[in-house]
Amino acid sequence: MEDDAPVIYGLEFQARALTPQTAETDAIRFLVGTQSLRYDNQIHIIDFDDENNIINKNVLLHQVGEIWHISTSPADKGVLATCYNKTSDSKVMTCAAVWRMPKELESGSHESPDDSSSNTQTLELLCHLDNTAYGNMACVMWEPMGDGKKIISLADNNILLWDLQESSAKAVLSSSTVLEGKGQLKFTSGRWSPHHNCTQIATANDTTVRGWDTRSMRQIYCIENAHGQLVRDLDFNPNKQYYLASCGDDCKVKFWDTRNVTEPVKTLEEHSHWVWNVRYNHSHDQLILTGSSDSRVILSNMVSISSEPFGHMVDDDELSDQEDQHQEEKIKEPLQDSVIATYEEHEDSVYAVEWSSADPWLFASLSYDGRLVINRVPRALKYHILL
Repeated sequence: MEDDAPVIYGLEFQARALTPQTAETDAIRFLVGTQSLRYDNQIHIIDFDDENNIINKNVLLHQVGEIWHISTSPADKGVLATCYNKTSDSKVMTCAAVWRMPKELESGSHESPDDSSSNTQTLELLCHLDNTAYGNMACVMWEPMGDGKKIISLADNNILLWDLQESSAKAVLSSSTVLEGKGQLKFTSGRWSPHHNCTQIATANDTTVRGWDTRSMRQIYCIENAHGQLVRDLDFNPNKQYYLASCGDDCKVKFWDTRNVTEPVKTLEEHSHWVWNVRYNHSHDQLILTGSSDSRVILSNMVSISSEPFGHMVDDDELSDQEDQHQEEKIKEPLQDSVIATYEEHEDSVYAVEWSSADPWLFASLSYDGRLVINRVPRALKYHILL
């Protein structure tokens, strides 16, 4: 099997929630949450064995409802949060809770038995994020560099900052703010910036992207009509502090410098339907992943707006004079932005794409029919970036 071949895993349920296990930096591990109306929902822990190109899975029961969003603690391998549907008095609410997985499943190095269906285990509920007064939960974001004790949830038009206390068994609301305006305002997604000492988040509602200071809970920037239609997702460049990517139902992916939000720095128009997800590579921020309802995953090389627009600098001692001159000319001109690869292993809308936390060259994508595909950055490009 060639190295770049995809590895495909099928869940028997529909699914739209995917996350890498953020605190796990040794093993390649993703969590997938299912959306089934008829059965108990599940979280599949997917461990990818890179050497043998196989997937080991463990299944945890999530007995409270369809999972719309899933995120993991940056500090504790065993802790995660979900947003899920709950029906009470024939009304459907999207709630959020923090969970712990069984101790023996916390780290990604175990072998799973072939017949793992017989030993399905249940998640332990640590605490609910009480949203009765605030509306439907859209997502839960962990403070990126933190100790796993601070989280923000977006509920309808509320931003809620929680402190998790005594081993996360209790969530205390420490501050909140409301998005004011006409009509029914609802946040669709948000991201916590890893920069500025983790004091900023970005949110999307309707066609607008906003930045907020988590200390004062005040708005710090606003990109009105960031997209022609609904904004679906956001991500911060991990290496350049003012750079933010957004994507939406206008089929576009846009890159912004939040210090000057009148125009996007770059726009990608490669998808033919809604773009659900955009993700920067954690190590090489020129690599951008997007997933769309056109069933495709696109890997783009956005070198011109990356932290290394001129490629890697080569050590001067290694070059002859002629090469030296050539190298200098090359350094002066930025490398070209391009689409690296289009992946077509999915037959349904791709609702989520995520990079592995452990291997910067590996990523997963999830389509609504429950198909999870693990792919690698093409080898030629990897060496081009590294060498």
